[in-house]
Amino acid sequence: MRKLDARDLCASFNPEDFPFKTTDDLKPLTAVIGQERAVRALELGLEMNGPGYNIFVGGYPGTGKATIIESIAKKFAAKRKTPPDLIVVNNFVNEYHPLVIELKAGNAQKFSKDMGRLIESLRQDLPRVFQGEHYQRERKKVTGEFNEKRSSLIDELNRKAEKQQIQVQYTEAGFQTIPMADKEPLSEEQYNQLTDAEKEKFIEAIKSVQTLISDTLREIASIDQLTQDALEKLNEDIGLAAVKPRIDHLKHRYPRQKSLRAYLDLVEMDIVSNLAMFLGQSADDAQAVENDGQEGLLPSENPFIRYRVNILVDNSTQKGGPVVFDSNPTYYNVFGRIEKRAILGGLITDFTMIQAGSLLRANGGILILDIESILQNPYVWEALKRSLRNQKVQIEDVNEQFGFSSVTSMKPEPIPLNVRVILIGRSDYFQYLQSVDDNFRKTFKVRADFDYEVQRSPSVEREYAAFIARVCTERELPAFTADGVAEILSHGSRLADDQTKLSLQFGELVSVIMESAHFAQSNDHNTVTTEDVQKAITERHFRIGLMEEKIQERYDRGTILVDTAGERTGQINGLAVYSIGESGFGKPVRITATTFMGKSGVINVERMAKLSGKTYDKGIYILSGYLGQIFAQEYPLSISISITFEQSYGGVDGDSASSTELYAILSSLSGYPIKQGIAVTGSVNQYGEVQPIGGVNEKIEGFFKVCNQKGLTGEQGVIIPEGNVEQLMLNREVTEAVAAGKFSIWSVSNIHEGIEILTGKPAGEMNKRGHFPRHSVYGEAQRKLKDYVVKSLTMKQRLAPGKKEKDDASASDVTD
Repeated sequence: MRKLDARDLCASFNPEDFPFKTTDDLKPLTAVIGQERAVRALELGLEMNGPGYNIFVGGYPGTGKATIIESIAKKFAAKRKTPPDLIVVNNFVNEYHPLVIELKAGNAQKFSKDMGRLIESLRQDLPRVFQGEHYQRERKKVTGEFNEKRSSLIDELNRKAEKQQIQVQYTEAGFQTIPMADKEPLSEEQYNQLTDAEKEKFIEAIKSVQTLISDTLREIASIDQLTQDALEKLNEDIGLAAVKPRIDHLKHRYPRQKSLRAYLDLVEMDIVSNLAMFLGQSADDAQAVENDGQEGLLPSENPFIRYRVNILVDNSTQKGGPVVFDSNPTYYNVFGRIEKRAILGGLITDFTMIQAGSLLRANGGILILDIESILQNPYVWEALKRSLRNQKVQIEDVNEQFGFSSVTSMKPEPIPLNVRVILIGRSDYFQYLQSVDDNFRKTFKVRADFDYEVQRSPSVEREYAAFIARVCTERELPAFTADGVAEILSHGSRLADDQTKLSLQFGELVSVIMESAHFAQSNDHNTVTTEDVQKAITERHFRIGLMEEKIQERYDRGTILVDTAGERTGQINGLAVYSIGESGFGKPVRITATTFMGKSGVINVERMAKLSGKTYDKGIYILSGYLGQIFAQEYPLSISISITFEQSYGGVDGDSASSTELYAILSSLSGYPIKQGIAVTGSVNQYGEVQPIGGVNEKIEGFFKVCNQKGLTGEQGVIIPEGNVEQLMLNREVTEAVAAGKFSIWSVSNIHEGIEILTGKPAGEMNKRGHFPRHSVYGEAQRKLKDYVVKSLTMKQRLAPGKKEKDDASASDVTD
């Protein structure tokens, strides 16, 4: 037991120990403070080349994980080879399955422009080629040759027909046969004057000529087909002669690109096969070429879209591997999408509407994702694991994948994937995924945990100062003086709730730094001093302190009953912490205990009213164990003890009031009153050892505020566990009151020490017979418990006279 000095109540930081006057004298921090374990894990995951070495980063929110991870990731990614560009091009064989081609970084835009120039030049040059003298001459040569054959067949037909006195005439309806006489065609009148024999002879001749006509027509059709084939061959040869050199030139510009050269071969074949587009045929013809008889693809007004290059990933400005942070990891944002457009009540698309997701943009580098956002978005988690396991990305319509759409969409070929994924989230997500997902450990082999505090040392304090310098430089804030830095360090220890440590919650620290600079500038200060930092912290507490202020009013008005002076038996001030959003504050609560004869043991009113949590109930059971261990070694306890938190109507949990409740029980049993100016916190074990608790600073400051409002007497204070002393980081108001002797703080290791402070009476030491001395707290408690036993036995004797002799003997043993 000891009464703490003001120097014990918070960590001290002497500005004179710092080797600088302001943070302008310091080099801004470039290292990472206090995260060696996490950094080494990150470095391992980023250095390993094997599959599955993706990283899960866990830790307390606000420790700067995202910033640190991005910085380390960029350092490692810069050492990697710049990944290739990715383009999507039309698959002329099957337009529903576009081709994905890798190009050297920076070549995607170049190739896209080259293809655009190629198609534009062909649109202008091919018509001139087919209108040129050479083509016309060759075409006439082909058509002339076949026309001669055609004319020869018709002449032969006419000669054979004339021999049979039949003339063959050509009309729009086809061939027409007319009887002849003296090499002149007969008129209808002349034909009617013929005899029946002569008419019959002409009819037979016409039948014979009709057969000749049919044979001749078949031969002409064959000649026409040969003519068309020859013209098509001519067109292809002429077109190929014009296209091939340009395609070969493109191939020469992109050597060692096998897939690209193969694509250019397909482009060459398609252009030659669809010369009609380039020669300015009708829109209907062009549309037929574009759709190629398939449904569901985009009917474009521009048939040349089939030769367009869709740049999926452009790494032209990338140096080394990319680092991508996807803050909204929906399925389409991560894996890419195939956009659609509504036309005439239907959805249509083409390969130019395929877009890459963050997984492809990070290909060859590092992708950073938030695990909570991933789990909140449907389908993303399973698809991500599948892509990492197969080392391929498939861009597809998720509705079609899960059978939610009956419309057939495009499906590009799978794309090889080489990416390291870093997931950021709370540690409980890691534990959850490990327990429910068998593949999680195989896919994310590296765990990096970020600490929320660091052991205080001169080197860490210098790094803290350099961090402040970095924030000031990056955000163009005025420099901090040495005493301003000391105040930030003190706030860092308060955030850590430990005099020997500093908080690594850089999000909170940056806010305080910026707000301190704001108040400095508002007061026309050139630098940020300790007063500016104190102002920022005070204003922050004021902004979030509405609820605390409202509760404090209830103490001031006496609505909540708490005594801060005098003595009461079986009544004590416990301390509780209220957590409302980002605001946490402590306030006293009256705890009372009554003891009486019975067999119920410790009756917890909160538990009976179903207002207590499991941890609180455990603390109550521990009290029963302690009382039995101390007072029931020779005879059973015949007692009922009722304990309650007065004016508490909400839930109660935690065991930090168990020692407080035990003090109230001992006071009730012994009859010695407890000083009401002292509040108590601390849990207890079955051997009476007082154990550390959380929120010790908030609890002390909360009770101090109540005492200060009611008036400080110099007799008030708080008893805390010895194990919490190093965690004290009390505000200036409390430390000044302690230094002035107006308020006290004691630390205790066991119940004996605490009860002596509270009652001013000796606790008492048990002798060899198991008895405590009279006029001690434990002695008087033991005497009352014996009285309860005797009275209990006496009552039994009255109710069962036949047992008088046995009960008398038992009562005698107890009184001895």
